[in-house]
Amino acid sequence: MAMKSKTVYVCTQCGCQLPKWQGRCPDCGEWNSIVQEELQVSPASANRRSAAVTMEAQPLSAITADEGQRLKTGIAEFDRVLGGGIVPGSVVLLCGDPGIGKSTILLQVCHHLSQQNKVLYVSGEESLRQIKLRANRLNINGDDLLLSAATDAASIVESIKALQPDLVVIDSIQTMNLQEISSSPGSVTQVRECTQQFIAAAKGAGVPIFLVGHVNKDGGIAGPKVLEHMVDTVLYFEGDRNLSYRILRAIKNRYGSTNEIGVFEMEAVGLAEVENPSKMLLEGRPEGVSGTCVVSLMEGTRPILAEVQALVAKSALNAPRRVTTGFDFNRTNLLIAVLEKRAGFRFGTLDAYVNVAGGLHIDEPAADLAVALALISNLVDKPLPADAVAFGELGLTGEIRGVSQPQQRVSEAYRLGLRTFILPSQCLNAVKESDFPDAKFYAVRNLSQALRLFRGASGGEE
Repeated sequence: MAMKSKTVYVCTQCGCQLPKWQGRCPDCGEWNSIVQEELQVSPASANRRSAAVTMEAQPLSAITADEGQRLKTGIAEFDRVLGGGIVPGSVVLLCGDPGIGKSTILLQVCHHLSQQNKVLYVSGEESLRQIKLRANRLNINGDDLLLSAATDAASIVESIKALQPDLVVIDSIQTMNLQEISSSPGSVTQVRECTQQFIAAAKGAGVPIFLVGHVNKDGGIAGPKVLEHMVDTVLYFEGDRNLSYRILRAIKNRYGSTNEIGVFEMEAVGLAEVENPSKMLLEGRPEGVSGTCVVSLMEGTRPILAEVQALVAKSALNAPRRVTTGFDFNRTNLLIAVLEKRAGFRFGTLDAYVNVAGGLHIDEPAADLAVALALISNLVDKPLPADAVAFGELGLTGEIRGVSQPQQRVSEAYRLGLRTFILPSQCLNAVKESDFPDAKFYAVRNLSQALRLFRGASGGEE
């Protein structure tokens, strides 16, 4: 039966289909997210009836799920983010800025797995010769690593069924297309339908598939928002292209934690694991300088130390500037407001700059105390002790609230030679002080006690 063309308008954020264009999506409320798509539909027969199909169901006790079946990539940091390895039949979406290292890390993963497994790498962006040149640069070779340059999703699915590989990489999902859909590759419909084809192939054959995704100018994942809901795991590769360090973060993971991160360093022969991120982030830290404070963070089960820097200077503008790098802008304004109202410091005519050294992005409330101390330190031009580390959440009333896992935070800082700990009084009871014989603990309940540190007092209970 002849196919008919139908024009619809689709929201790139939620996938909602509309009969005509609108400035705002009625479902998700996003502005300027409606795009035009051409769909090929077959006219329904007047007497067509759908046959009733009875679904199969099994008792929960009869279903097996062996965690030992995960594929180990040979890269410990990558396995950590995935939750222990690659789950058979899972679909993983890896996104990041152009040139951040997405294809590089996946080619390295393919190399490790191809030593004992059959791996299929499909590229829709590069030719086979270009992939070979990258493989030579990374010292990668092997007969079980199969390469293909294709963009037709249907033919790729058939190849997966015929070759029966143990891992498939699709680079990238925005270049894939289905012949039945007339819209161009990268459109909402093409991305959604191609992804659905790959998901069905992965679940049916039990083959894990990695999809490389593009990002838009705002840093979000390109394509429909429903793409993130369809896949099992969403990984985001982040970092400053001017720096050599990269951070792999899971923002969705059906088979593991979303709090774990992996840290890598870009070298001439590819991405290398950073086994001690805290030491890397604290390299070159100045001592005896005001406006700097070390904070102990928890990324999943791993404690990480980072340096928070603050600079306060007289403003030449009517409205003082507030600039943050690696820390939430609105959170910085909130902390400055608390310091003005509860501690009496005046920032109204001063520019304030907050920076997290090393390219790390902090979103944990435990960094509040370190940011506040760094701001005060630079404002009064008095440095904190060189071996000091602080963590704690700052409330609107000026109170210092406790945070989770203080023992692990202190242990990591103590291991790296830091001996002065400024922490919430609630956390001191959870720290086994006998494990840190030469350490000094300053437990603070509010900003007033924390400010005594700049006057040489203990700041609270020691």
